[in-house]
Amino acid sequence: MHDPLWTHTADVPDFPPLTADATCDVCVVGGGIAGISTAYRLAREGVDVMLVEKGHLGSGETRHTSAHLASALDDRFFRIEKQHGEEGARMAAHSHAVAIDWIEAVAAEEGIECGFQRLTGYLFLGPDDDRELLDRELDASRRAGLAVGRVDRAPLTSFDTGPCLAFQEQARFHPLRFLAGVARALDHRGSRIHTHTRVVGLDDTRSRGARSIHTADGHTIAAEHVVLATNSPSGHYLTTLKMVPYRTFVIALRLTERVADALYWDTAEPYHYIRLAEDDDGALLLVGGGDYQTGTRDAGEESLRNLETWARERFPVGDVAYEWSGQVLEPADAMAFIGEEQTESRVYVVTGDSGQGLTHGVVGALLLGDLVLGRKNPWEALYAPSRVTLSAAPEYAKDMVNIGSRFLEWLVPGEVESEDEVPAGHGAILRAGLKRVAVYRDDAGAVHRRSAVCTHAGCVVHWNSTSRGWECPCHGSRFSPTGEVMSGPAMQDLAVAD
Repeated sequence: MHDPLWTHTADVPDFPPLTADATCDVCVVGGGIAGISTAYRLAREGVDVMLVEKGHLGSGETRHTSAHLASALDDRFFRIEKQHGEEGARMAAHSHAVAIDWIEAVAAEEGIECGFQRLTGYLFLGPDDDRELLDRELDASRRAGLAVGRVDRAPLTSFDTGPCLAFQEQARFHPLRFLAGVARALDHRGSRIHTHTRVVGLDDTRSRGARSIHTADGHTIAAEHVVLATNSPSGHYLTTLKMVPYRTFVIALRLTERVADALYWDTAEPYHYIRLAEDDDGALLLVGGGDYQTGTRDAGEESLRNLETWARERFPVGDVAYEWSGQVLEPADAMAFIGEEQTESRVYVVTGDSGQGLTHGVVGALLLGDLVLGRKNPWEALYAPSRVTLSAAPEYAKDMVNIGSRFLEWLVPGEVESEDEVPAGHGAILRAGLKRVAVYRDDAGAVHRRSAVCTHAGCVVHWNSTSRGWECPCHGSRFSPTGEVMSGPAMQDLAVAD
């Protein structure tokens, strides 16, 4: 049930793992939309690119999205304007609009059937917000260069949204079909793609020679440039400290009547986002939201049921067809971090998606492509990982206090006193003297014990019963029930407990 719609409706090619040492001009780590798009962008310029992915292509956050393509940013343009100025807001809007154009153009040029469609996006008020918020956003969005107007209500017959902003030239598509098509185009161009190839280390030398990327199978890739397109950059990078991880949720319900095909968002807290999709059995309504800070509570089922209730009160829907969760990284000042990592030369990151990772991923491909090729890009300063984020959002400060408090969990009791209390299919933290043990009992009843200390920065991990795994509340690292790294910034598995 907790498997995204996209994985059931796409044929994604697989590639052999890396089996020997290799060299290339650019090594891209990560096979989601950011990594695949960056590799494609550089390959078209004649660059020798190698892409490595620890699992299947698109097995990370790309498949966990709702696949909105929007230049109408969730963080509100009047806030972005306050933090980055009018010119910064214009560049933010322009970069995401260009990303949508790029996806449309590549899909057409490569003949990728991914259901790309231009749509209007409607922003309506949450129950606790007033019209003044829409007025401010309308003015700021127009200053940012977006085609937007005010309407009395969204084109929905099942409920009255009240006044809305209508953003033109937004879009939607099928993310894995697009990813698969670009991967095949890369393969046809002779670029090397290796799935099931996990990176466990990157040298930290600043010499002019090649960077060395080390894999779990003991192979080394020598590259002049490295792009870390792994949602959160794996390793100990300062950029990680400027972001807060959140879990987000999507539910897909069968439509029983026609609903106007558009994108919809509200301003509630947490907010909702809606689009249409389909599978072999018919039309679906996708409703996302229910975000909360990763690792702070185990409330995935509650979030999903709240989304279901919210949708049933407003739309003609039947059975739940799919439901899933993903992870987004909220940057301190609403802008992603795309560029050369501030502590490493020739290592580039694309992270801090702020819930719009698909367009951010393509923005990353276009920006990083220019940087690797030695070209100037007008977006460079806006997205620079080295920028000073003195104008951080108030929510970021609150979240960072919450993260800091997590280091104190060493002082409190465990969640269970004995592993006998852990039911099959679940995990819990056991305190053993001064140590914390992550105890997981599998469906067959066997007990697996791992250190509960995240291998990135030393926070205590927590069990997530929805996605069935361990997650770190400090920087968002995620581990399988038996302790293997699922997503960074951690690069090493949880240690086996004594």
